[in-house]
Parts: sequence; structure tokens; C-alpha cells
Amino acid sequence: MAKVALVTGGSRGIGAAISIALKDAGYAVAANYAGNDEAAEKFRAGTGIPVYKWSVADYDSCAAGIARVETDLGPVAVLVNNAGITRDAMFHKMTPQQWREVIDTNLSGVFNMTHPVWSGMRERKFGRVITISSINGQKGQAGQANYSAAKAGDIGFSKALAQEGARAGITVNTICPGYIGTEMVRAVDEKVLNERIIPQIPVGRLGEPDEVARCVVFLASDEAGFITGSTISVNGGQYLA
Repeated sequence: MAKVALVTGGSRGIGAAISIALKDAGYAVAANYAGNDEAAEKFRAGTGIPVYKWSVADYDSCAAGIARVETDLGPVAVLVNNAGITRDAMFHKMTPQQWREVIDTNLSGVFNMTHPVWSGMRERKFGRVITISSINGQKGQAGQANYSAAKAGDIGFSKALAQEGARAGITVNTICPGYIGTEMVRAVDEKVLNERIIPQIPVGRLGEPDEVARCVVFLASDEAGFITGSTISVNGGQYLA
């Protein structure tokens, strides 16, 4: 029976690439999404991957959503915490709401999703928790105090949880993408991309969503059982941690 993989924010961008790669690797995949019904339905129709709508910022919604997935597909063996938002502003202009919204989704959302599946993983003596952080959680970024704090928190969370899960057969790892050629990034003004962003990347190009997805597939595999508490940078050499 195929292992079940649940990907948050799994119907668009990097999340969609992860969902498809896991399906291609033989997993039974469920893709969570928060709000874009049209994009989610297009993704479901094009891939055959079932989609489930809830906000990762709400614990009760996560618990209920995970229960639906497990009823439909079986117990979650692989959790990919990919869902994230930005509310960018220089700190002196940042509002408490902008801070809370990013922390609630990008950091508390990781707790909200991981906590309900943790006991089952411990009982079954197997689990993979893979969280998509960011280069900006490693190095910081002006205008993103909220985002950088949340993504740095994801790394600390994963390192702590890796120590708790190790003897139960659960690995917990983090991937930190740099600039990846998603629809959102490619929508940036071409001049800004070519003159300000890409010159900062030693390999001279944007990353591709599939390059992040391949890391996820490896970390989810049995072959990666000795890798836990790690942070993998996928940034073309832009930041060496």
C-alpha cells in the first residue's frame, strides 16, 4: 500500500511541484490549499491529486482536515509543511496584523499541522516531516522581519523535533529555497530580476520548483533515514550556511 504524503500549499508553485513529484515517486498524495478554489480545481483536474481546503493558521481546522485525509487515503506518513504567506513591510511601518498573519501561517501553521500527525507517526515507528523554510530564514531580509522570523523559527522547530522523533523512526528536516522561478517570482519586473536578483546568485539563474521537489522526495524516502535535523539550502550558492 502506498504511503500517504500530505503537502500544505500543495496546489500551486513549489507546493504543486512537490505534490506531483511525490505522486510520481509512488506516494498517495493529498494537497492542502487555503483559498484559491479555481487554481486548486485546475490542479486536481490536471493531476488527479485530491485537494483539501483549510487554513493552516487554525489548529482545529488542521486537525479536522488531517482527519479527512486519513479517512480518505490512510494515515499520513509524510508531511510537507510548505504553506506560507508574505506581508512585507519595513519594520517601522509593519503593523501587528502583518506580523501576526505571517507568524500564524508560516510558523504556528507548522505546529498546527505537525502536532496532529505526530502521535500516529510515533505509534507506527515511521514518519517524515519536511518543512520548506527560506534563504531569508537563514540570512534575514530587510522588509521581512515577520517572514524571516517565522522561517528561522521553522528551522529551530525542526532541529528540536528531530531529536524527539529520532528513536521513533521519524526524521524531521528543513529545506531553504532561494529565488525559485515560480509564477510569483517570474512576475517581478524583468529589469529587477536581471539586474538586482540574478546577479546575486552564483549559478546565474533562478532555481526551478522541481529542484526543490527532488530534495523533498529524497528526504521522504527510506534511503534518507539517517538524515534528520538537517537544513538543506537550495539557493544556487547565494547564501552558504
